[in-house]
Amino acid sequence: MNSLLQAFGAIPFLALAALAAGLSLAPGLYIFGVLQAYCSTLPALLLYPALGVSAVLGYVTYGFSLLLIAPALNLILGGRLKPYRGKQVSLGILRWYIHATLTMLPRLTFLDFICPTPFLNLYYRLMGMKIGDGVTINTTAIADPSMIELGERVTLGGSCSIMGHYAQGGFMVIAPTKIGARATIGLRAIIMGGSEVGEKAKVMAGSFVLPKTVIPPGETWGGIPAVKIERSPERLES
Repeated sequence: MNSLLQAFGAIPFLALAALAAGLSLAPGLYIFGVLQAYCSTLPALLLYPALGVSAVLGYVTYGFSLLLIAPALNLILGGRLKPYRGKQVSLGILRWYIHATLTMLPRLTFLDFICPTPFLNLYYRLMGMKIGDGVTINTTAIADPSMIELGERVTLGGSCSIMGHYAQGGFMVIAPTKIGARATIGLRAIIMGGSEVGEKAKVMAGSFVLPKTVIPPGETWGGIPAVKIERSPERLES
């Protein structure tokens, strides 16, 4: 019964994704239509390359439109998250589903093409993420951006995952995740909700940081689950 309710409950969020995609696609279709009209007079040798370029320009227009439309819908529909602990199927979790929908749609259809660029940082800022100066985001595997705070000069390595939620005891928990200034998160590392990484701390590649973990400033953590890595005397001397 719960599975059936969840299946039907997903329909409004699929409709929301379709709305955001459709609104974003409209400018791209317009660009393609205008360019297609110009291309129609070209000889066959040039027609199809020109149409191909026109289609790509339309897609890029869609992508950049989505970077603005998804955050706008998120704001209008109340998708900015607050701390929460409760059932995964309830009115209290509604804003999380809105936020997740409008985060996943750009991630699955466009964000990889602008990673890492300032446009990616701009999108996450518009979605509510707090981002300091000089931050490098080399991943699109970010969930719950409005619950994430990145200090100045933080580096997020390729394909690392940062999220502001976790499941515990049959409940969904939404909790802020903070990464301090000049901290580094390694390649494919995972940082779960409610965690805090201190200033200049490092999380090694492929590590898994459990929910509610606090990594003190300057420390290096690694492993599954991540624990503090002690430097050997030989390494310190070198």
